[in-house]
Amino acid sequence: MKKIIISIILMLCFGFKANAEMGVNIGITALYGAFDVDGAQEMFKGAHSSSASPGDVTKKASAEGDSAEGEFALASIFIEKTLGDKLAIGIDYVPVSADSDTAENVTNKAGSADAADLMDSAATNTVQVDFEDLTTIYAMINLTDNIYAKAGIMTVDVVTNETLNTGGAYGNTDLDGTMLAIGYAKDLDNGAFVRLEGSFMDFDGASLTNQNDSTKSVKVDGIEGYGAKLSIGKSF
Repeated sequence: MKKIIISIILMLCFGFKANAEMGVNIGITALYGAFDVDGAQEMFKGAHSSSASPGDVTKKASAEGDSAEGEFALASIFIEKTLGDKLAIGIDYVPVSADSDTAENVTNKAGSADAADLMDSAATNTVQVDFEDLTTIYAMINLTDNIYAKAGIMTVDVVTNETLNTGGAYGNTDLDGTMLAIGYAKDLDNGAFVRLEGSFMDFDGASLTNQNDSTKSVKVDGIEGYGAKLSIGKSF
């Protein structure tokens, strides 16, 4: 993914240099926001120890199946090609990862419901996730001299870091999504500009299968996020 992103940026840069008279915008962005994850669930397939569960069993991430929320703060770089006075296309890339908190739960290795057995054989499972190479390719239209709207497609690599008492792992994946935003831009001296932007992000869900046990999988229905951006850039 990193090689693809670097190649795209280099091609855009060379293309912009050859057509500099048509306009190029380059800048940096500070982003703060929050994501909401639909209730994650863990699926177990096949027969189980309890005769009351002869088939597939789905376990919610929490007793009530509640969704999970998390805040984030990131920095990104962007480069745009203007197409006349109203339109521009660009790419925004986050060079650092966004790391989730570590979640853990204690389970009984032996599968016994007895409290004494639980204390003797308890084991802690931990899961932590890194979101890397968040990339957005977008189109922007100026609605007025200062107000603009953006729409784009997003992709992010999801790296899972888990410690499971079974020795299993769920591996890594990537998520695709869409982005809509509206913002306010103000031109400064010498081609500089500032922007303040609010955005909505929607990522597709994902399903991962335990690499050591194909009867176990984890599924997340989808991820939605809201963010506020402050950007500083320069036009050439």
